[in-house]
Amino acid sequence: MAHPSQLGFQDAASPVMEELLHFHDHALMIVFLISTLVLYIIVAMVTTKLTNKFILDSQEIEIIWTVLPAIILILIALPSLRILYLMDEINDPHLTIKAVGHQWYWSYEYTDYEDLAFDSYMISTQDLTPGQFRLLEADHRMVIPVESPVRVLVSAEDVLHSWAVPSLGIKMDAVPGRLNQTAFISSRPGVFYGQCSEICGANHSFMPIVVEAVPLEHFENWSSLMLEDA
Repeated sequence: MAHPSQLGFQDAASPVMEELLHFHDHALMIVFLISTLVLYIIVAMVTTKLTNKFILDSQEIEIIWTVLPAIILILIALPSLRILYLMDEINDPHLTIKAVGHQWYWSYEYTDYEDLAFDSYMISTQDLTPGQFRLLEADHRMVIPVESPVRVLVSAEDVLHSWAVPSLGIKMDAVPGRLNQTAFISSRPGVFYGQCSEICGANHSFMPIVVEAVPLEHFENWSSLMLEDA
């Protein structure tokens, strides 16, 4: 959950998000070292009183500043490609959920069940109870079993939307007429908040996403209650 004056990412709640955080630290370290080196060279060139008017070229220096950037790019590209392939892996999901964006709410359909589907609207400010978060709470949460592979099929009914939950490392575009898919594993129980991340109209800011990860036994009880109420 984000908090005021936060500078870093939200706490990771999935293996993919943990990998993304590690990659961010890895890339930031490389950028910091490059920035420090460039700043040092600029300061040294501006402040030095030494000059050399006779060096027209240097083969060694040209080789260094050609090979070194290539090595740096490889050090960034390899872990990045590994995470990209990891994010695309969908192996034997235990649960498939279809999320459809509307103006301005989300609807969810648990495709492994016959009649388990519902709409999820934002809870208005005047209806909030103590402990709930303004503009982030929804009247129906997307409940999933913890530590189980979950596949999410994402689409839209009207305009472009985007289904995003930062703690789970997910952001998938919802496009009318197209069915995109993503997958994740919640590594711990909890409630994870997200929002529509594609400007979709006047009430774009009022499309919260709430994912609740619970133990399998609790998920089975919840699904049974939802099916009884359907």
